[in-house]
Amino acid sequence: MTSKMVFWVLTLFPGMLECLRYSVVGRAWQSGLIDIRTIDYREFAADKHLCVDDSPYGGGGGMVLKVDPIVRALRSLPTGTGRRVVLLSPQGKIFRQEDGRRLAAYDEVVFVCGRYEGFDERVRAYVDEEISLGDYVLSGGELGAAVLIDAVARHIDGVLGNSGSVLTESHGEGCLEYPQFTRPEVYEGVAVPKVLMSGHHAEIERWRRKEALRRTFLRRPDLFEELTFGTGDYALLEELVAEYPELAGLREGWQHLRHQAKRVRFTR
Repeated sequence: MTSKMVFWVLTLFPGMLECLRYSVVGRAWQSGLIDIRTIDYREFAADKHLCVDDSPYGGGGGMVLKVDPIVRALRSLPTGTGRRVVLLSPQGKIFRQEDGRRLAAYDEVVFVCGRYEGFDERVRAYVDEEISLGDYVLSGGELGAAVLIDAVARHIDGVLGNSGSVLTESHGEGCLEYPQFTRPEVYEGVAVPKVLMSGHHAEIERWRRKEALRRTFLRRPDLFEELTFGTGDYALLEELVAEYPELAGLREGWQHLRHQAKRVRFTR
């Protein structure tokens, strides 16, 4: 790989990516671990008015980004290998944590941002894949590109101060993250769980895993059904059913998942 990962963002509004100059990604950018470069479609317009959009054939409201400025912008990129071109589109595959890890393996990722009513359909022939943030529509792809750059950059060595953080945070291993606490020890009658102050690291890790399983089961059952459990998780699942009344009404589904996990999904 190259010494730094390069993110290209093709857009009508380059200034919107300035938000990435802050926090973790901003530090990685400043230190040279990553580089974020923007290209304005208007630089590749063919007329003196710098027009990059037009009304759609067949009629309809709004304007559509033209294919030729976008393709010229893509072709202006320096020749290189290890590049992935991503079209930000509500019709794309929903972005998941594993996509962040996958894209982080490339030397360069190019994000093609839409605007207005979208882009000429022929643009799709010049990209490698389409990604969506979710089942909703934004005014353009710039905010989506910023989100994806942040999500991908976290998987690059050296970007996070603690290399283990990306594994323990929500979705790092398929689960939602366990609850976190800091000072004060008691706030308005709510105390920090005693196990977290015990100094017993094995018990702390056990508690965190159990809470991660519980949260995922209650809040994101769709993720829970996709989990691959370790052999140590079986006892935690049993404890959760016994300890938390809110799980009682879900026992039938829980038992089914527990049975499936016992049969085929334990890995260690």
